[in-house]
Amino acid sequence: MKKISLILGVALMVVLSACNGKKTTDVAATDNATVVMENILARKSVRSYTEQPIGNDTIQNILRAAMAAPSGMDVRPWSFVVLRDKSNFENLFEGNMNLRKFQEAAVVIVVCADTTMAKRGTYDGSRVPNPIWRDDMGACTENLLLAVEAYGLGAVWTACYPFADRMAKIKAMLELPAEVVPYCVVPIGHHDGTTEPKDKWDEYRLHYERW
Repeated sequence: MKKISLILGVALMVVLSACNGKKTTDVAATDNATVVMENILARKSVRSYTEQPIGNDTIQNILRAAMAAPSGMDVRPWSFVVLRDKSNFENLFEGNMNLRKFQEAAVVIVVCADTTMAKRGTYDGSRVPNPIWRDDMGACTENLLLAVEAYGLGAVWTACYPFADRMAKIKAMLELPAEVVPYCVVPIGHHDGTTEPKDKWDEYRLHYERW
């Protein structure tokens, strides 16, 4: 719990300054910053799992992290369907891009998005399209994956949106409301330690002041 609390309690900002005659100084990393950076850089996509179960409290804390994500106008369009029944795994992954290996996971979370929002300034329940739900869901899913890593577990972001065939199958299976989209599917389990994180740092992607 200490590790996940540190991660959820810290907003890490890296300030990059161009040298135009002024001296710049780097900020020394605090213990909290070190924990956060180590967790981010250790995250990897795990696709094979052991049979060891995962407790409900752990899953709830992972989802608490997901719900702590930023959200435009604080709409929070996310909802989650938590699957533990292996028969549901079979239906979910059957014939879907060789994803049947994900049936080994202890838990599968379907991350869902409400594509409408309560219209601000009214109290009659009016709803209008939410044009930025995709941005919110990306932040939410990344928080979820980082929390999984913090608990020493493995997960992988499996795309659902915008693939119509996957969305239709999952929407029907889970009986999602018309305005709710299955954004992605995240299998979670104990991994065997063979998957290593990738070093994705690329200084050529950096541009200062202009492209």
